[in-house]
Amino acid sequence: MKNINKITFLEIKNYFNKNNFVFSSKISNDIEFYSINSLENATKKDLTFFTNISLIDKLKNTKALACFIDKKHIEFLPINTFPIIVNNPYKAFALISNLFNFENKSNGIISNHSSISKNSIIESNVQIDSFVQINKNSHIHKNVIIESNCSIGPNVTIFDNSIIKANSTISNCTIGSNCIIKSGCVIGGEGFGFDPISKTRIQHQGDVIIKNNCNIGSNTTIDRAVFDSTIINENCFLDNLVQIAHNVILGSGAIVAAQSGIAGSTIIGENVIMGGQSGIAGHLIIGKNVKIAAKSGVTKNLNDNAVVAGFPAIDMKKWKLSTIRFNKIL
Repeated sequence: MKNINKITFLEIKNYFNKNNFVFSSKISNDIEFYSINSLENATKKDLTFFTNISLIDKLKNTKALACFIDKKHIEFLPINTFPIIVNNPYKAFALISNLFNFENKSNGIISNHSSISKNSIIESNVQIDSFVQINKNSHIHKNVIIESNCSIGPNVTIFDNSIIKANSTISNCTIGSNCIIKSGCVIGGEGFGFDPISKTRIQHQGDVIIKNNCNIGSNTTIDRAVFDSTIINENCFLDNLVQIAHNVILGSGAIVAAQSGIAGSTIIGENVIMGGQSGIAGHLIIGKNVKIAAKSGVTKNLNDNAVVAGFPAIDMKKWKLSTIRFNKIL
């Protein structure tokens, strides 16, 4: 991932300090870097990082100017590569990848080919690209980016520094600061609610609340609540093609992999991890720090720290034993 913009080591130091990230290096403040790259592809103007001991040979042969690295591995660095000593090289890489990401800065331009309701509020340095529709009762805060072909509103608030990628449809929703909503998301639409006998629709009157620092993957759907709010708490990462039904509450720090779904009114604790194509039934309570294996189906409440797999999902150790026994029978 190459960038034409250069970043000095002083800028990197300041960014680390701003994020309270501890590091140590003897690199001069005026040294410039062009990008951050892999061990094998880095050039003499690039940063790299080392986290996996199986890549030790690539570390020994890297041409990078500097490397984020744990102190115990610096003996393997080439003589022409400066060490930047950190306890967590992968976190260093994640932080600096944001520093190099110049595209995620608002240009402050509102396209003449956009349409903005007169009773909506657009604050300073907002970027609104072509063919965006901002509907009534919407409030777009500072430094927000809204890419082409998005429909925003009615009843949407988007806070500072958030990014709405192209072709997203957002209504009846509050989005916190520093969020990324990727292309094709539908947020705040009606949920899957109806009387199953007469097939009479249930009108949804609630909304969606997405709190700060969330990342919502492409083509993900988050339905508005029937009465109150569907809530995605801080620091949640949702992959592409995720379904969040009405009245779900997703705890802070949750990670939900692609093609997973959560049925209505389920409450999920902090730091839950859902593997790809897993599902959770409705009206359940899932505890903190729960891990759900890929393709699992959760049909009952789970206590804190549970690790489950299979359908219906059970303790992973029991699931592995039952799978081994079943295969022996076959």
